[in-house]
Amino acid sequence: MSIKLSTRQVGDVSVVDVAGRITLGEGSSALRDLLREMVGKNQKKILLNLGDVSYIDSSGIGELVSGFTTVTNQGGQLKLLNLTKRVKDLLQITKLYTVFDVHDDEAAAVRSFA
Repeated sequence: MSIKLSTRQVGDVSVVDVAGRITLGEGSSALRDLLREMVGKNQKKILLNLGDVSYIDSSGIGELVSGFTTVTNQGGQLKLLNLTKRVKDLLQITKLYTVFDVHDDEAAAVRSFA
C-alpha cells in the first residue's frame, strides 16, 4: 500500500491525515508536493496526523524534515500528531523528536498554533 493523504480544516489549521507508507519514491514525493502546494496557498498552520502511517523509511524521515524546513522558512508551522510507536522511536533515535512539535491530542495540537 502506498501513501494516502487527505486534508481537512480545523479552524485556521490545515490537518493532513496521512495513511500508509512514507518511503522512497511515490510516498515521500506525494507528501513533499502537498506541503509545497499548501504553503503556496498560504496555509501556514499545518498539522500532520501520522496515526495511520504503517511504515516510514529514512527517505520518509528526510521528507518530514524537508517539509518542516519548507514550511518554517515561509513563516509557517508544521506539527506532528498521533505518532505510532515505530515513528516515535525513529524520531528519538535520529534526535529529531526535539525538532518537531509532537502532540497526541488533536484538540490540544490545534490550540497550540494560537
